[in-house]
Amino acid sequence: MTALTRPRGAVLIALRALALGLSALAGIGAFVLFLQFGQADGLQTLDVVRAVLILISTLWLAWGAVQALIGLSSRAAPPDYDTQAPIRGRTVVLVPVYNEDPVATFSRVAAMDASLAATRDPATIHFAILSDTRKDDIAEREARVFAHLVDERNGLGRFFYRRRINNIGKKAGNIEDFITRSGAAYDYALILDADSLMEGETILQMIRRIEAEPRLGLLQTLPKVIRGRSRFARAMQFSASFFSPVFARGLAMLQGKTGPFWGHNAIVRTRAFAESCGLPALKGEPPFGGHVMSHDYVEAALLARKGWLVRLDDDLEGSFEEGPENIVDHAKRDRRWCQGNLQHARIIGAPGLRGWSRFVFAQGIMAYIAPLFWLGFLAASIAAPLFVPPPDYFPEPYWPFPYFPPSEASKAIGLAIGIFGLLLVPKLLIAGRAALIGSARGFGGGTLAFASTLAELMFSSLTAPVLLAFATRSVFQVLMGRDGGWPTNNRGDGRMSLTEGFAASWWIVAIGLGGLVLTDLLAPGLLLWLLPVGLPMIAAPWLISWSSQPSRSRLMLVPSEVATPRVVGLHDAIFTRWENAFPTPDPAQLAPISAASRSPAHA
Repeated sequence: MTALTRPRGAVLIALRALALGLSALAGIGAFVLFLQFGQADGLQTLDVVRAVLILISTLWLAWGAVQALIGLSSRAAPPDYDTQAPIRGRTVVLVPVYNEDPVATFSRVAAMDASLAATRDPATIHFAILSDTRKDDIAEREARVFAHLVDERNGLGRFFYRRRINNIGKKAGNIEDFITRSGAAYDYALILDADSLMEGETILQMIRRIEAEPRLGLLQTLPKVIRGRSRFARAMQFSASFFSPVFARGLAMLQGKTGPFWGHNAIVRTRAFAESCGLPALKGEPPFGGHVMSHDYVEAALLARKGWLVRLDDDLEGSFEEGPENIVDHAKRDRRWCQGNLQHARIIGAPGLRGWSRFVFAQGIMAYIAPLFWLGFLAASIAAPLFVPPPDYFPEPYWPFPYFPPSEASKAIGLAIGIFGLLLVPKLLIAGRAALIGSARGFGGGTLAFASTLAELMFSSLTAPVLLAFATRSVFQVLMGRDGGWPTNNRGDGRMSLTEGFAASWWIVAIGLGGLVLTDLLAPGLLLWLLPVGLPMIAAPWLISWSSQPSRSRLMLVPSEVATPRVVGLHDAIFTRWENAFPTPDPAQLAPISAASRSPAHA
């Protein structure tokens, strides 16, 4: 398969129109099929409502499937640039932290610096650790571990650390504070998360790419999830490594000049960022007012509004991150993303934004409200028998033979197959292509990769109703005006007991059990269809606990486990050494430190 250049102009418009048209066609097809099914017992208003709900839901599923098909039909290719060109500009790597383990975070900085040193490239690259930590005991460890980082890596003048007294604006405010104070000293800023890792060579190539294209304001990589230990984390890790590159490729083909920013593992041109990406607080109180939470989408849109190119280079390897180890931690993080994406309803109409930027905002909002349409469809289907008149088998007076309406069950079955196909077929096609082109070798070979795909499909089918319940609750909380804040990410061992799983999901159990009982009473014909949704909800505590336990299976093997990336190996070695040198202290033995003494250096 040959690499396809990214479409531009009329070709890009045609590709976008084709993608939207195919998605709309699938949605309209589902709408018509459902109406035909509803006509079997007489078309009612509720049938039309359900048809509209299934249209919207199917359109959303089809958009993801079409994006995968576009990704399958092309191959990632690097832009045209000199991979050996001398780097002229100065770069700073920004590492925002918030109540993180400094040994784990700062040892990542050390590993990336060592990886850069191994390239022997003379480029000027500094590191700035931007702390928003609120806990004095962690801040005290940050100061000590940072001093050790500087000594070990001979980083005086290259490594900087500062802790903000007031963490206004959270991560976005943290980065904005640095850009405002010190951004002029650098041409480019590589923005990371506390759990990010990048190969030194990848960092250098990102700098060369942004130098080669003067219009490029932001360059985003596709991070691969690593170090998943639990069953849940391994499934997410496999999905991110095996499926996500294809979906990202589809996105890269559709993005034009208005690509995505996911908030980390991306490089920005500091001048472009400074002149374009100021984020004033929105009017009103959270969750819809206050500081912009999902700032990354907004910053990408603002860069594009100013005429800067925003690009996802999906061919770049060597970009890594870590993920949550259990469903509950995933749901907590997703709650923050939900609030941030729904907040974009206040921004989508901002003047001067490009049309594709507005579409991206709409996609982000739809990603979280889509469960409401499915929930509405299920609720309306369960309630439908209450509004349907009893069948009239003798519509003609004095006619001696009953009339039985023709069965439309085949249309219902066809509709169900089509909807499930939108979810399953793209992943099966990805597995097939991986076996054909040889990329499945990094996942244990074609047979194991296909078995892993089936296992992931089974796992995601089981956990989807539970995740759907958490996502739906998040939407309702935001709509009711509840601010979820910015909780600290839980890293490390995420094992949960059955008791902890029940404490987190008892309400899901109640909804699942109540829904099945209500279905049996009102619409017993639907009970079999709803068991794949209701039973996982009833089993939510067990699923949460079971999926949080360590996985010992070879299924869902990923390339980073087949061959450890160099920077990951460097970090493992450094972290082990530092962990012994800085054992976790007893909080009772730590004295609070004053704000004035929090920063051994200021970036």
